[in-house]
Amino acid sequence: MRYLKYILIAALLLAVAFIAWGDERVEKRVVATIDPDGVQRVEMTGDTYYFDPNVIVVKVNVPVELKVKKAGGIAPHNIVIKAPDAGINIEESLSTEPKSIQFTPTKVGKYPFECTKRLLFFKSHKDRGMHGMLEVVE
Repeated sequence: MRYLKYILIAALLLAVAFIAWGDERVEKRVVATIDPDGVQRVEMTGDTYYFDPNVIVVKVNVPVELKVKKAGGIAPHNIVIKAPDAGINIEESLSTEPKSIQFTPTKVGKYPFECTKRLLFFKSHKDRGMHGMLEVVE
């Protein structure tokens, strides 16, 4: 019984370490290939404060179909990519049913995407790790 206090403290420290470690996201990069119909297709999932993949590479001036969904849960998520000068202007809520977003990037560059949701005074979903990069290449 006297060790229970030490076990609880150790469990608490492990939980805090796990939460802190969980904020470090590994880059998951996907390079889109062009399908026979000339469209680049990428599937993406939004989950507990991350996107999978979180780096997407596509070719300029080639149509893109991005299928996005959330993994589940009750937390609302969205994906926002604002680069109208590059032909990209996306703001779409995520649901467990995949949504298809079509666009054609017209300018080479790196364009950040994020979830803009936030609950009350808590950190935004972006600040918790739900962001990534769309890279448009030649």
